[in-house]
Amino acid sequence: MDSRRIDALVAAGALVAIMAGTYANLSWTGADERPLDPVGVTLIVVSSLSLAWRRAAPLAAGLVAVACGIVYYSAHYPGVFAAEPALASIYTLAALGRRKAAIWLAVALAAPVYGLMALAEEDPAAGNGMTLLSGWLVAMVVVGEVVRSRRAYLRAVEQRAEEAERTREEALLRRAGEERLWIAQELHDSLTHSISVVNVQVAVAMELLDRDPGRARQALAAIKESGHEAMNELRSTLGVLRQSVPEGVEAGLAGLPRLVSRAEGAGLRVSYTVTGTPYALPPEVDRAAYRIAQEALTNVLRHAGAASVTLAVGYDPAGIMLRVDNDGEAGTAGPGMGLIGMRERAVAVGGSLIAGPGEEGGFSVRAELPASAWSPVRS
Repeated sequence: MDSRRIDALVAAGALVAIMAGTYANLSWTGADERPLDPVGVTLIVVSSLSLAWRRAAPLAAGLVAVACGIVYYSAHYPGVFAAEPALASIYTLAALGRRKAAIWLAVALAAPVYGLMALAEEDPAAGNGMTLLSGWLVAMVVVGEVVRSRRAYLRAVEQRAEEAERTREEALLRRAGEERLWIAQELHDSLTHSISVVNVQVAVAMELLDRDPGRARQALAAIKESGHEAMNELRSTLGVLRQSVPEGVEAGLAGLPRLVSRAEGAGLRVSYTVTGTPYALPPEVDRAAYRIAQEALTNVLRHAGAASVTLAVGYDPAGIMLRVDNDGEAGTAGPGMGLIGMRERAVAVGGSLIAGPGEEGGFSVRAELPASAWSPVRS
């Protein structure tokens, strides 16, 4: 039910209650009160019906109700119930946050009524209901203010709840986006490397199949190993998604010797060195270092042709330095996601990565990664 219909019902109910209370003589306003006549009834009807607009036009409705009340009591019509529409209008103004208007209407009704009582020849008799009018006026303003404050508090609570829900949904969406990016990076780094090795070995096997079956057989064995490695990598990634313990492939610096062996099997000449005293890295840093080295070797296989590669890992207390240098020719492939992915991995753990032509030709990738886990500060 909308507010206009509710206000219309309130107005009708007020009219019935005022007429019933007045004709039943349930209240007394003094010895000089006069019987209710059509003019008095009209004043009651108009003031009561003004409540139908108490929320649509609260000030106008209040002015009508107060004016009718002043005329009604100036003419000494009986009963205190005729003041109810004015009291209801004052309450509505206060509840809607129009405190000054409510106070001015209360004063506008009280001043004439009490002025007439003061100018009367006799003091108000005991039991005169109009002596309580000031208390009712103050009560309407106070109750209206309490209701307004309560509504404002409830609105604030609802807004905070909505904001918390919106923030929760945004966090879930952000987390889902981060997980999708992680999955894409993992699959790109692992599968691209394995597929590149397979492509090289297939080319070798096709070339040597007739001339040197023994070496062709070795190339096919390397293809099988690369396929098995790719399946293990994929199973490891899916295991993380299922929140289980990944099995099979180590995606950390401990897996670099195996990575070097696979690159050598694909035809690269790899020099692998470790300086400093190795120590355990946080899992995310360890994985990032492995994936950067893996992607760098993959890029050499795909773009640099036959090349010599130097893979160097240096440990110091602040972090690790990872270098992958090759002396091959510059490739002709267009821009891809490999370098972008390596840089994103380094930055994600608080490190940095520089990739570009080497000082003596070829290409160089240099990554500096911290020894401790790093988390970004979100505002």
